[in-house]
Amino acid sequence: MNSTTSLPLHQGGITPISALHPDIFQSHILALLDGPSLASLACVSSQLHALSTHDILWFNICSSTWPSLNHPRLQQIISTFPSGHRSFFSDSFPFPDLQPLKLDVNSCTLPTELIFAVDVYYQNQIIYSKVEELDTSSSWFLCSPFRVDLLDPKDSASTPVRYLGGSQDEAWLKHLEENLSLSWIVINPTRKKAVNVSSRRAVSVQRHWLTGDVQVRFGTVTAGDEGRGSSRELVECGVVVTCCGKEGGEMHVREVCMVMEDMEGKGLNGKDSLVILEGVIEQGRRKGGEGNEGKVKFEEFQERKRERKEENQRKERVLDLVCITVGVVGFVSFWSAILFK
Repeated sequence: MNSTTSLPLHQGGITPISALHPDIFQSHILALLDGPSLASLACVSSQLHALSTHDILWFNICSSTWPSLNHPRLQQIISTFPSGHRSFFSDSFPFPDLQPLKLDVNSCTLPTELIFAVDVYYQNQIIYSKVEELDTSSSWFLCSPFRVDLLDPKDSASTPVRYLGGSQDEAWLKHLEENLSLSWIVINPTRKKAVNVSSRRAVSVQRHWLTGDVQVRFGTVTAGDEGRGSSRELVECGVVVTCCGKEGGEMHVREVCMVMEDMEGKGLNGKDSLVILEGVIEQGRRKGGEGNEGKVKFEEFQERKRERKEENQRKERVLDLVCITVGVVGFVSFWSAILFK
């Protein structure tokens, strides 16, 4: 007679988690979950929390979500985070929440180095990845307009994507908007914290008016370092991916750059940008990392910029009218005084 060994059954035939070997549970169940699911499971019980916090699980999730993290220096830096890859994921996966930042510019310690981990995806498959290390301590950087370029102007990165256009141009631009996504993680290696400043999905796609290249824009709107009504009440961290190619041929990524702009479209300098980025990294709240909230916030920001521009134009027209009136009154008064003297 053959005999079989089975796990003990409890509560009407249900096998408790404790009956499973932890290695089996981790390799056959937990390893199949994505980051948000694993984080939610860790909140169910202390036992599941202990099983769900093993760094190898979060290492695999981070590496598969952001291939740029396989860079040796990034692996070393992430290992120093309070809870390793789990801390990094909790910093980098959610969106920064749009909350006023409590910044003391005078006492704020600015980072002397930032690291950017950038990944561009097409239909959720990686097509471009880059790690950029930036020295932010020089006076030249602090005073110059803030701009991070991942590609040399003469270089481009080939992709497996087929470039379209011509009669299909409108559909092609819409296709890129729906299928191209980007992650831009800003890492402060000294404070062991990070934030993802990309909207993930594109907020706008258009052709450059001169070159005809396709510019795919991603961006996150965050609170600025000045009060309500100022030009830096809100600030946009904008990332532009410029694509080019011949119709039917291979699509090339020509430019991947990040800038920071205020509500008047003016670029921020290095120091002001560091203050805001440091505030978002240190104080910024986080919330769900899915959906198309980035585009909604971007469109609201553009509307606020448009309203602000119209208001400034109205003020300028009123000021011009006042100046003209004062000038006419002064001119008339001057000649009246001479004629009737």
